[in-house]
Amino acid sequence: MTITTRFAPSPTGYLHEGHAFSALLAARLGTRFLLRIEDIDPQRCKPDYITAIYEDLGWLGLNWEPPVRCQSEHLPDYQRALDQLSARGLLYPCFCTRSDIARAAGAPQGDHGPLYPGLCRGLDPAVVTARMDAGDAYALRLDVAKACVHISHELRWHDARKGWQVAQPQRHGDIVLARTLRGVRGEAAFMPASYHLCVVHDDAAQGVTLVTRGDDLFAVTDIHRLLQALLQLPVPAYHHHPLLCDASGKRLAKRDSAPALRELRAQGTTASALLQRFEDWCTNQA
Repeated sequence: MTITTRFAPSPTGYLHEGHAFSALLAARLGTRFLLRIEDIDPQRCKPDYITAIYEDLGWLGLNWEPPVRCQSEHLPDYQRALDQLSARGLLYPCFCTRSDIARAAGAPQGDHGPLYPGLCRGLDPAVVTARMDAGDAYALRLDVAKACVHISHELRWHDARKGWQVAQPQRHGDIVLARTLRGVRGEAAFMPASYHLCVVHDDAAQGVTLVTRGDDLFAVTDIHRLLQALLQLPVPAYHHHPLLCDASGKRLAKRDSAPALRELRAQGTTASALLQRFEDWCTNQA
């Protein structure tokens, strides 16, 4: 049986050891291994980081089936998915900033902070039109409660480490599926889709049958299952792996300046040494 996996980094920084282990695991678990570049953020994604991704994965000895899918080359695909959801009345524009949401009285808390309290869900259409015409930045949010009404069956998904799960998308609130860039008053707004929409669309488009990714994304699979159902996309199996941590127990992350693979190479770390650490990590998971 063919098992298609993928490694899908965002070129917003250099890969570190945690990325390496995630890529190596995906390659090990798949009989087809794909590479996807998730470069929809025009402000943070850089060509130099894409080049470095290829260099780092080559250093690890990884080979992937061409072509590499770059999300920035497929924005019309995501727009068509947004149009499908919009035609069913499941999207609405939201002009709130993060500060607006944090200040909202009684905003419920989710896994990653306050959930969106629905401040713009019932805005007068005339107000929406006026703000858009004025060039105000906005996001497109999924009306999760309304979306769930469209689904008549239980949303289940399987994780290799935790077994069958029942999705509960309502606990994430009305998530953002696209947004304009701030500071574009008077200009054509650039409206890339969010991670949630792109990853669901691309896994289906590329025929991914096993999604391997870190435990930090376990909870948002609820949202991904809802989008798969709404867009009538196939449901892959999942393998959410433990996150790699440093000596102090803190997860490795770009934003915390985790040592990049290129830095480790410069310090004398060999690919074989890193591969042995990966084997030890896999053994500890068992």
